[in-house]
This record gives sequence, structure tokens and C-alpha cells, in this order.
Amino acid sequence: MIKAIFFDLDDTLLWDQKSVKEAFAATCKIAEERYGIDIEMLEEAVRKAASYLYSTYETYPFTQMIGINPFEGLWGNFLDDQPDFIKMKEIVPTYRKDAWTEGLKIVGIDDPEFGLELAERFPLERRNLPFLYEETFEVLNKLKSHYRLLLLTNGSPDLQNIKLTITPELSPYFEHIVISGGFGKGKPDPSIFEHALSLMDLNKDEVLMVGDNLNTDILGANRTGIKSVWINRHNKERTDVVPTYEIQHLDELFAILDKLASNVGIR
Repeated sequence: MIKAIFFDLDDTLLWDQKSVKEAFAATCKIAEERYGIDIEMLEEAVRKAASYLYSTYETYPFTQMIGINPFEGLWGNFLDDQPDFIKMKEIVPTYRKDAWTEGLKIVGIDDPEFGLELAERFPLERRNLPFLYEETFEVLNKLKSHYRLLLLTNGSPDLQNIKLTITPELSPYFEHIVISGGFGKGKPDPSIFEHALSLMDLNKDEVLMVGDNLNTDILGANRTGIKSVWINRHNKERTDVVPTYEIQHLDELFAILDKLASNVGIR
């Protein structure tokens, strides 16, 4: 019998990809006004430069383990009291400036001062542009009276808590919020799922894990023996990671839960 649902945060409940896209558009608009640069070309160039630079830092293996992507590095401050986060805090100001400056160079503009201006603007835009999926609160409201809820997210506690602070209605739904950077390992490592189970005092058969990422949310749940629900809003191709269930909209969770309940004679 399912007693609890574990939710991923980014691109499951929060529409992080849209927030990042809109922040890029708002920041690149300044470059269009200054130099006539095509907004999408500059965004692509900065994304490329950021991804490359991010992979060159000594903190890269840690960010991979915890689950912090290059674009979070473009706006997060990583004010966490842990050696690798302290290193990240020291690195990110230069990383941001270099990513934007190199992106400008790729589109033909050599202007480090402007690169710094854009690097400082992007975090402001990202903080001002939180988006949730339209069904997020409706689904959580329906679930909360019947199931216990836990949020299981990869990332820096400082940054993930900023995301929750700028969408303050979200946190109260959850009995526990588990953030990989605070735990010490990220999804798909089974230990973070086992930690979440222990917090709820539940066994693996009493939980559903809902997330958008096959390689973190679904793989980790599968490795732990937890039933997994892959929310595949954009018709992505499946990899060799196979979810227990696949949906395109959070509303489809209710049919799965009804079916599971009926299988044990409960409606």
C-alpha cells in the first residue's frame, strides 16, 4: 500500500528550465540593445562556454555527484558550510564573468566589462522569474490529505532553499525536504533514497518516487526498489533506464494511485 510520495523539485514541480530560459532571454536582451546581437545566438554561446568552463574546475566531480548543473552555477552563491561548496563560492564569480565574456567572444564581441555586467544581471533575472507547472498546486492539494509527501532534490541547500523561498507556497506541503548537498550524496545513489525512507519510517514498497530525470530520479528509485513514476512532459526518448510508470502530466498520478490501491483491495 502506497503511503507516501517522494517528489523531485526541478522540472517536476518547479519549471526550472523555463526560469533559466527566460533569465537568459532577459539578460541577452541587454546585449541585443547594446550590440545588436541575436538573443538566441548569444544564449547558445554562453551555454556552451559555461558548460565547458564548469567541467574544468576542481569542483566538477563534486557537482556531478551532488547534481548541480552549469546554469545553477551562473546564479547560485553556494553559501553552504562544506569544503566543496566553499570552493564553489570562491570560483563562481570568475566562472560567471568568464562564461558571459567567452559567450560574447563567440558571437564576435570582445568586451570583458560588459561580460561582467551580464554575469551580474543573470542571477537577478533568474531570481525574479520563478515558474511552477500549472497543475503543481492542484495535484499537491489533492494528494496531501491522503498521502505523506517528501521532497527529494539534488543540489546545493543554499540554492535549492532560494528556489523554495521565491515560491513560498511549496514547502508547507512536505513533511521533509531532503537536499543532496546537505546529505552528502545525490540521486541516483541509493543511500539518499534510503535516508528519505528512514526519515518517513517507511519501507520501499510504501513509496512512489516521481521525477523528470531518468538518470537520477528513476534510476535511483529503481536501484532502491522504490516504484518510480517518470514525468515525461516533452516526449523524450527512453534510455535503458525503465520507470515503473510513465506519465506526461502530474494529474495522471491519480490513476496510478487508484490502480495500486485497488490491487490491495482499497479504494
